[in-house]
Amino acid sequence: MANSTSLNTITVDGVTYNAAAYEATQTKETKKNDDLGKEAFLQLLVAQLKNQDPLDPQDNSSYIAELAQFSALEQMTNVSSNLENLSKIVGNIDTSVLVGQLSSMIGKNIDWVETINEADADGNPISHQESMSGVVSGVVLVEGNPNIVVESGGEKYIVDIANIGHVYETAPESTAESALESLVESIAE
Repeated sequence: MANSTSLNTITVDGVTYNAAAYEATQTKETKKNDDLGKEAFLQLLVAQLKNQDPLDPQDNSSYIAELAQFSALEQMTNVSSNLENLSKIVGNIDTSVLVGQLSSMIGKNIDWVETINEADADGNPISHQESMSGVVSGVVLVEGNPNIVVESGGEKYIVDIANIGHVYETAPESTAESALESLVESIAE
């Protein structure tokens, strides 16, 4: 909230500034309009009509043809803009669906390849790949791309889905094995 307290100062959120200095710090957004809009087209058309030779006027069909071309161009621009918006919407839907699918992996075990970036003895960067395993604990978006969070050896890793090699559940003990273990425990007591 801005409040002017004198002719040369301005107060913004309780802080008083020199009005000229404050104005200089504010970014002013200007919109560059290189497009030939409806208004500009009509102004050109009126100027053309005003400046034509009265003894040799231009044929009305040429004006109608120009108007039709302008209308077609405007429609193509609108279609292009709408396709860009549709593309963004489809991309968001794809990401949402993928996040939903990845969330079904929570609690499952995965194997993945982790790229390890290090430096050699001379300080030159080197990288190698290491196979890792862990349990999926969540899903995150990194720069708009879905990734999974994996816990392995007490550490958390953000894993790109392209690096996943295998997804599996831990095999539950068979009921026969658990029954046998229960029997052995009861006999031992």
